[in-house]
Amino acid sequence: MKKRPSRGESPSERIDARIEELGDWRGKTLSRLRVLIRQADPEVVEEWRWRGVPVWSHDGLICTGETYKNVVKMTFLKGASLKDPSRLFNSSLDGNARRAIDLHEGERIDEEALKALVRAAVALNGSSARRSRPAAATPALLAGGNPQIAKADGDAPVQAYIAAMPGWKRDVGRRLDALIVRTVPDARKAVRWNSPFYGIEGQGWFLSFHCFTKYVKVAFFRGTSLRPLPPVESKDPNTRYLHIHEDDPLDEKLVARWIRQASGLPGDPLF
Repeated sequence: MKKRPSRGESPSERIDARIEELGDWRGKTLSRLRVLIRQADPEVVEEWRWRGVPVWSHDGLICTGETYKNVVKMTFLKGASLKDPSRLFNSSLDGNARRAIDLHEGERIDEEALKALVRAAVALNGSSARRSRPAAATPALLAGGNPQIAKADGDAPVQAYIAAMPGWKRDVGRRLDALIVRTVPDARKAVRWNSPFYGIEGQGWFLSFHCFTKYVKVAFFRGTSLRPLPPVESKDPNTRYLHIHEDDPLDEKLVARWIRQASGLPGDPLF
């Protein structure tokens, strides 16, 4: 017996069920369109609206995936504002905002052109969202040019800190963040005491960095267990520092080695 979409399921599960329920060329077509949308925008959000219509969104609605007896219809909510050099739109051509693509049994679609259309819709939504979003206040710089960022968990506050790092220090922050993520992909991020912190869930924090007037201080909370030892001592018997000055070359291979070692040690839970 074919499964029908039901309440209590996630939107993605409901779309799965709709594809299975259709069980014919329409289900296969909807499934393929879904794959192309996800390839075009890996961050797309799947929704289930209007009592049974799959919808894909990113900063607003992108398109629907409607199924009728003889057609699968993709309706782009802002299609009239999108360039369509491959002329995929073949329905709802007189609408003020919408444009649609009707697909019948046996018809093929230009997959690369469709993905380009999805990306264009995402970009259009993003530009509209940025225009409607109030301008964020520039973080204050504290002693040594250190950005004042509120305590918070996640990547967003860390990126806000890095974006506010003054001058050459911003590039150091970006390189450190990218190096940490590349070395420890599952690293947890947060801002504590106006510093980005990196750790492992359930294990504590292993590293932070902070702006000073003449350098960026990288703190390894279990630095005395690292080999070779990071060069700068701390009053804390476990911690060692790396100070990065404006013209210092950053030995990414060595720093990655420290990061890898530090992430495997019990972290500091006090932060």
